[in-house]
Amino acid sequence: MAGTFGQFYAHIVFTPQYRANVIRESFREELQMYMTGIIQGKKHKVIAIYCMPDHVHVLVGLKPYMALSDLVQVLKKESTNFINDKKWVAGKFNWQEGYGYFSHSHSELDKVANYIRNQKEHHRKKSFREEYLEILKRCEVDYKEEYLFEWISDEPEE
Repeated sequence: MAGTFGQFYAHIVFTPQYRANVIRESFREELQMYMTGIIQGKKHKVIAIYCMPDHVHVLVGLKPYMALSDLVQVLKKESTNFINDKKWVAGKFNWQEGYGYFSHSHSELDKVANYIRNQKEHHRKKSFREEYLEILKRCEVDYKEEYLFEWISDEPEE
């Protein structure tokens, strides 16, 4: 009997509710390891992950038996529960609704993974809003401004 084989690489971006700066350096690595475990537990491959205070980047190799939307739903739900159980933030933590995802070829993986791993340095020069809009434009993703992430007020309006 024939099987199903393939690999889909996705760069996923999502934010805490209200784009709050709540992911602290003191627990960033533990959160990244936990999120990696969630993804690997579903038999997918984490290529790169980095949690900034106000957003997350994950580059994942997905197997063909699970939809990306299902993986993101599980990742957000389980990591929300983990953050709340750890009481890492005041009040109740939630991820903002929605996410961005961008497909990549195998030949782009090193470049995208390095970009994700160097988020801290990258954001010394560019805001999350600038970064995200640039990715959307580069990938030619049609979008409506009102459906994008909530932006922190100190970022310039376009």
